[in-house]
Amino acid sequence: MTNSTIPQWVKTELTRVDDALARGQLEQSSRLRAISARFDARKKLIVIELENGSSFAFPPYLAQGLTDARTADLAQIEISPLGTGLHWPRLDADLTVEGLLSGVFGSRSWMRAHASKAGSAKSPAKALAARANGAKGGRPRKTPASPAIA
Repeated sequence: MTNSTIPQWVKTELTRVDDALARGQLEQSSRLRAISARFDARKKLIVIELENGSSFAFPPYLAQGLTDARTADLAQIEISPLGTGLHWPRLDADLTVEGLLSGVFGSRSWMRAHASKAGSAKSPAKALAARANGAKGGRPRKTPASPAIA
């Protein structure tokens, strides 16, 4: 094929190859990829080793789909071919490495529900403080703001 028979759109795309390769290499280098993942039954943590040499761990009760799982189910972890995702086949649960590192342990609605449980924790210390506050007359009422002095 001679240069004159190459369509113009192909010539245009060929000029963009170097930029596309550079962008792809930058994107791949910035991604954090898992090279191994395991469930540490003794510590009750999922441990993920990353390609860059670091590792991180999290308790399964934090993650959507892993909350009430048995040890045998948590131990079976598959890593996606690119190392960007984790899959638990027995639980049909999937999480991204990038999301886990960002503190995203499930869908938006699941995270919202999980966070609301944390705020409604009850403890003897919290109950004692509420009773003491009630004995003082409760939370002070809000007073209207006084006008600013000019």
